[in-house]
Amino acid sequence: MKKIIVFLFVFLINVQRINASYVVLNQDDNMVIEGSNIHEKRLIASITKVMTAYIVINNSNLNDIVTVGEEVNQAHGSSIYLVKGEQLTVNDLLYGMILRSGNDAAIVLAKYVSGSIDEFVKLMNSEVIKLGLKNTVFMNPTGLDDDIKGNISTAYDMGVITNLAMKNKIFRKIFKTKHYKCKSNIKSFDWYNKNKTLYNYKYTTGGKTGYTKKAYRTLITTATKDNIDLTIVSLNMSDDFNFHKNKYIDIFNKYKKYLIINKYDLNINNKFYKKRKCSFFMKNNYYYLTKKDLLKNLRVEYVLNKDVSLKNNIIGSAYVYDKNKIVFEDPIYLKCIDK
Repeated sequence: MKKIIVFLFVFLINVQRINASYVVLNQDDNMVIEGSNIHEKRLIASITKVMTAYIVINNSNLNDIVTVGEEVNQAHGSSIYLVKGEQLTVNDLLYGMILRSGNDAAIVLAKYVSGSIDEFVKLMNSEVIKLGLKNTVFMNPTGLDDDIKGNISTAYDMGVITNLAMKNKIFRKIFKTKHYKCKSNIKSFDWYNKNKTLYNYKYTTGGKTGYTKKAYRTLITTATKDNIDLTIVSLNMSDDFNFHKNKYIDIFNKYKKYLIINKYDLNINNKFYKKRKCSFFMKNNYYYLTKKDLLKNLRVEYVLNKDVSLKNNIIGSAYVYDKNKIVFEDPIYLKCIDK
């Protein structure tokens, strides 16, 4: 009987995993390292607030004092318990929204930035268009989906959005904070981050949880080890904290960044420029995240311009292919010492 129960338990876990979506992205270039159902559209719940935070940070003064208005009455679900007339800084509200997933904080911030929730949502969807993401539509800044409207996205799209946000140092600071205290004009707050990977996996650099009955569990986390920055997004997955932790351990063990192009040591043999004592160079080294046994799939091509009239000293381009897919392209520069 015990064997049957254990078998059923394992079977149910496996079924749930099959129905889930997840993706592991390299933060540097949004390269998909691993995933399942990565472009499947789903409700995303409170991981919505990654985009909300990004929009707020880029459209406000963090030190501004925000007075909570009637809009707070629209909030329900997860809350930091704001009341009308309460005053906090934009910065404090951002921490309450990310660490405690305060829907009230999200609504108050949206109203502060755009004057109305609808106008703020337009900003969110405008950013989606800029990113070229075709499977994401935001209906609100919170992630709530109690009525027929809800925010729709995919594991991949939310990973790209997170990677964009992680380029902002203010966002990164908030995203990785475990504990935060602040005061409004009427009370004190003491918040701990709901993202458990911050406590059970030491390489975690941030994260945002989400849950509604319709969306089930959603989770975004980020981690950094050995100069490798990863983002994991999971949708509709139980035991998601352990899944993320174990996936990081696995990826970090298997993948490394390999130097593919040394910016001062380009293997270009051109007799014309060699006679003129010219050297080729690039502005940056290029590293590629991959497994050691997959390095054989990479090849480098240097293409020089036929027109020798240089513009900005650019003489051509370097291309890196992973099998037949271009994964990197950058200008080649020329420096000559004429006799």
